[in-house]
Amino acid sequence: MEGLAIRASRPSIICSLPGLDGGSQRLPLSDGFLRLPTSSYAADKPKLVAKSASLHPISAVNVSAQASLTADFPALSETNVKEERINGDKNKPENIVWHESSICRCDRQQLLQQKGCVIWITGLSGSGKSTVACALSKALFERGKLTYTLDGDNVRHGLNRDLTFKAEDRTENIRRIGEVAKLFADVGVICIASLISPYRRDRDECRSLLPEGDFVEVFMDVPLSVCESRDPKGLYKLARAGKIKGFTGIDDPYEAPLNCEVVLKHTGDDDSCSPRQMAEHIISYLQNKGYLEG
Repeated sequence: MEGLAIRASRPSIICSLPGLDGGSQRLPLSDGFLRLPTSSYAADKPKLVAKSASLHPISAVNVSAQASLTADFPALSETNVKEERINGDKNKPENIVWHESSICRCDRQQLLQQKGCVIWITGLSGSGKSTVACALSKALFERGKLTYTLDGDNVRHGLNRDLTFKAEDRTENIRRIGEVAKLFADVGVICIASLISPYRRDRDECRSLLPEGDFVEVFMDVPLSVCESRDPKGLYKLARAGKIKGFTGIDDPYEAPLNCEVVLKHTGDDDSCSPRQMAEHIISYLQNKGYLEG
């Protein structure tokens, strides 16, 4: 037999093994094979056989003067990944412990002279979520307050670019944004999350991540007909033509909030419905709740 090959499910690049004659060899690997040199030493010495009951015998088969051993590792499948997302803390290893910081949230809020929270703007596509989020961020900046906006489309360019628009991926999209928003709030930043987030259950899950009162749900109460007439991205037209499936408001439901903190209702009045005026309504709520103070 010219050589012994071991194949593992994980790819290797290169390894260095001491030669049987006392030297050292660098052995390039390809196709997942680790090639071990043979010598007369292997033929001259008696074979070692494992006797422990906990070990399983391994048999080698000669194929073109080469034997192959395949290591059996569990595959990382899409199903496993989805189960991990669903089960969450239930699958968390016991050796993972929370490490407390020497600087607490109140210290950071005192430094910024504001209180961290999450402004969660939800509504149909075309309802004006991103426009209001930008107006709100600018108005708070002018007041000397630190904000950061997590826009649904923007986040899908990076953090969530691996997610589709299937139901389970949309839930995961919102979960991730909720966790990131929680971190911003903990820093003391006013985090503005702007995304459709059509299901109450998903929004409530994000609310549960934060202390009582720190999740401010803002509902863009704009009729579907108005959103569709705007259609800034041309998505409603594609959905009506059947080129987009599962589009919120057309062939997928939007669940309006039942007990949100702020409702921005479309009345048709240009003054009261301007993005700046809507932003001022949110700021008034934040002032009344003390979020713009240290």
